[in-house]
Amino acid sequence: MSIGGGSALDTAKLVAYLARSDDRLDDIYGVGLAKGQRLPLLLAPTTAGTGSEVTPIAIVTTPTTEKKGVVSAKLLPDWAILDPELTLGLPPHVTAATGIDAMVHAIEAYTSRHKKNPISDQFARQALALLSANIREVCQNGSNLVARGNMLLGSMLAGMAFANAPVAAVHALAYPIGAIFHVPHGLSNALVLMGVLRFNLPEAPALYAELAPILEPGTQGLPTPERAQAFVEALAGICRDCKVPASLAEVGVTEADLTRLAQDAMKQTRLLVNNPREVTYQDAYAIYSEALDGKKRQAA
Repeated sequence: MSIGGGSALDTAKLVAYLARSDDRLDDIYGVGLAKGQRLPLLLAPTTAGTGSEVTPIAIVTTPTTEKKGVVSAKLLPDWAILDPELTLGLPPHVTAATGIDAMVHAIEAYTSRHKKNPISDQFARQALALLSANIREVCQNGSNLVARGNMLLGSMLAGMAFANAPVAAVHALAYPIGAIFHVPHGLSNALVLMGVLRFNLPEAPALYAELAPILEPGTQGLPTPERAQAFVEALAGICRDCKVPASLAEVGVTEADLTRLAQDAMKQTRLLVNNPREVTYQDAYAIYSEALDGKKRQAA
């Protein structure tokens, strides 16, 4: 049994697998390479963010500061326990970052180029509805047990969504930030979220427009481009209201770091292939550069 945030749950998955399997960790990075047996596994999240309690994925940071993943049905836990009382002690900044992480899971699953399907879509839409309706409340009033429970349920549903329709460029660009600068995963996602959404708009306006009324009911009936833009603006508003840091500079990134970040992001081919729009090295560099001062995100 493991009780903790996403990193703790992911570690528990790998420990449970490696304790019963003869495999070496270095040999199972990737998709479908872990085929052995594992110990029984019960996971109880203490953050409403990763959805790790229902996914077949474990992400770790290697000694070379690279984020790598093991993806295998063998990592799916046997039981998941959602207890909102376990999240009551989370400070607002952690609540915000993990909540944004869960919202990114839902959004990227819904717009995933590969394996998007009606079931993952329903999980993603319900997750986004629960998360967007409760994230401001839990950031302002962390003792609201009902809102905390709704966030946990939304996070779990988002995990089920991206377990079936995998995440994409937001995560690909977030991983190097977390690995190199030791920034929490949810915050890393939030810092590049708006840039990736704007980058994807030309290829995904219809999908963003379908999600817009979940965040802004008044957008129903607007033309597709206006609804898609409203969706991006609504997410920017949530980030502002929840006081998520607005720039990479706030977490120690400088202009001199952008080349390495972009190079490392391009190694995340498992994720980039799912993005609705192809991402080149130049695109990744431009998104990081935009996120460096955060002004455009705040103005979205």
